[in-house]
Amino acid sequence: MRAGISILMLLVLAVVTTPAGAHQQKSAITRVLFNERTGNIEVMHRFVLHDAEHAVREIFGGDADILASEAVRQRFATYVAGRFELRADGRPLELAAVGTEIDGRHLWVYQETPIPEELDALAIRHGALRDIWPAQVNLVNVERGSDTRSAQFEGGVGQVEIALPPPG
Repeated sequence: MRAGISILMLLVLAVVTTPAGAHQQKSAITRVLFNERTGNIEVMHRFVLHDAEHAVREIFGGDADILASEAVRQRFATYVAGRFELRADGRPLELAAVGTEIDGRHLWVYQETPIPEELDALAIRHGALRDIWPAQVNLVNVERGSDTRSAQFEGGVGQVEIALPPPG
């Protein structure tokens, strides 16, 4: 009988504590895609919507509403753009804002830039949300052709250089 009560207590504890622990993910994924068809590097940042909601209140004030306001989403996109950088041969690539999108539990921020000629490496910085939450982890997947290379930004990692395969 005592074992049954202990198991029941553990189950109740697991149910009660799981939503609190799962509330903020403190992670984001960015996809950097070389689109040879369009001639652009397409950047797609995916944030957990719940994290983005908390972040905009922290950054822009308690009444900022990322769900209801396109202007707040654009401000968040500008915030992300200021903390994400691609560099080629020591020079930053000019990333143009494309837009934002809410898709289920995620907020997407889109950017793009033309693919530079003879690009064999990218230096990447990704500090979005890391200035708010030191535990934030940003994963960047760089896709060129059938090859994918990854960089993870956490702790003291500020910049990562990724060697790229040749186009095609």
